[in-house]
Amino acid sequence: MMIMVGQKLRISYPIFLVVAGLGLSFIPGVPHISIDPEMIFLIFLPPLLYEAAWFTAWADFWKWRRVISMLAFGLVFVTATVVAFVSSNMIPGFTLAMGFLLGGIVSPPDAVAATSVLKNIKVPKRLIAILEGESLVNDASSLIVFRFALAAILSGQFIVQEVVVDFFLAAGMGIVVGLVVANIVYVIHRYLPTTPSIDATLTLMTPYFMYMAAEHFHYSGVMAVVTGGLFLSYRSHEILTDGATRMQAHGVWATTTFILNGLVFILIGLELPDVIDGLQGYATEELVLYATVISIVAIIVRLIWVFPLAYVPVWLGSRVRADNVNPTWKGPLIIGWAGMRGVVSLASALSVPLLLPDGTNFPHRHLILFLTFIVILVTLVFQGLTLPWLIRKVNIQESDKELPHSQQEAGIQLRLKRAALHVLQENFPKDISENELVGLFKGTLEGDIEEARQRLESLECDTMAQEEIDRYHHVLLHLFTHQRKELFQMRKENSFNDEVIRKQELQLDLDEAKINNHTH
Repeated sequence: MMIMVGQKLRISYPIFLVVAGLGLSFIPGVPHISIDPEMIFLIFLPPLLYEAAWFTAWADFWKWRRVISMLAFGLVFVTATVVAFVSSNMIPGFTLAMGFLLGGIVSPPDAVAATSVLKNIKVPKRLIAILEGESLVNDASSLIVFRFALAAILSGQFIVQEVVVDFFLAAGMGIVVGLVVANIVYVIHRYLPTTPSIDATLTLMTPYFMYMAAEHFHYSGVMAVVTGGLFLSYRSHEILTDGATRMQAHGVWATTTFILNGLVFILIGLELPDVIDGLQGYATEELVLYATVISIVAIIVRLIWVFPLAYVPVWLGSRVRADNVNPTWKGPLIIGWAGMRGVVSLASALSVPLLLPDGTNFPHRHLILFLTFIVILVTLVFQGLTLPWLIRKVNIQESDKELPHSQQEAGIQLRLKRAALHVLQENFPKDISENELVGLFKGTLEGDIEEARQRLESLECDTMAQEEIDRYHHVLLHLFTHQRKELFQMRKENSFNDEVIRKQELQLDLDEAKINNHTH
């Protein structure tokens, strides 16, 4: 319900989810749910990280790799360090290791939150690519910081040299494990007889295999999932070779990640009463001060970091600058303000263990959960609601050196249809003349080529031709509506098999989606 309201008001759905989680905590009689902290990472993180890696555009990721690396690694470490020193000096009994634990939790922004806010706003493509790439990698870097800070608290030792060595070992070997599992999964997809259902199920199990394999050897499961996801995504055209498989897998993943994102936010709402009960040793003024300072630190550090970062390619010379757009203050401001925290921070906070190895309560656990929730609330709600206003205010212009998506789509369609027609004429000339169905298909291809050519020309220069295409699409959509009514009548008459009718409905849906993609 909250998500539907958010869509109606054009407000990012994570904002409504976090508000809903907060509201649930105040409803009398709502049961308190307690989940084993060790299960939080295992249940939620692998599929969410894998989905982010799978839908990352590798070309954009590589193009902006320097900026993404400085945000995903440099900014995470700087944020975690600043939060660690501020919190350890401000909160009585809060050690530096606990500060790094809190810093690792609140340092990574959430791509889902940022992209959902920017969904209905016109912003340069490069900003979306940078934010999505940053979120993919910074999840891994922040969780590694979290992991080592937690190990230091549990063991009572924090030796910088050992931590640095263990960090690179865990990250590097996590990458190796991810690639090994990814290649095994690739072979299964490619060479064993599978069905769309098996392929979809296997894609859902893959991130868990990667994560558990890496964690079994005490390496970074997060790096394994991210690396393996990028590898399989790059080769997806080889393993998901038919439309039915891709559509079924896409549907499974869309539903799964939507549910998991919602559940994480709801869980914190249901646990909030227990968290507040555990804060009885703190005065209200202290809690307000701690939460306010940590939230401001998380926001300010990001804003300070992104502006010098934008000009580093310029300082490094023309060789590096060739891959980057000349910077202005507008892009860094938007990227800096888009640092909304979300699912990974929540999952990390919830995964903090309840007890230390000696059986005593984990120190300041409820405070860490409380501060995490407030940082998420402030960044997600405050920054998320003001980000669209900020984008309109700065009036940033698209400066990416590429054609609009509509022109690219028309050009791709024209090239694909010409390739199909060429193969048909070269390899099946006899079928064209003797097989009526093949001959009709050749005529359909030629008609489609002419339509695609006219559409491309209209997008480039001629407004009148575009109006004709729009009218043509309007006619087709009207026909599709009546065809659906006819299919409904066939179903009532029970004159055709219901499965066949559903297939025809799906084809109409695909045709309609293709037209709607053209018109947006």
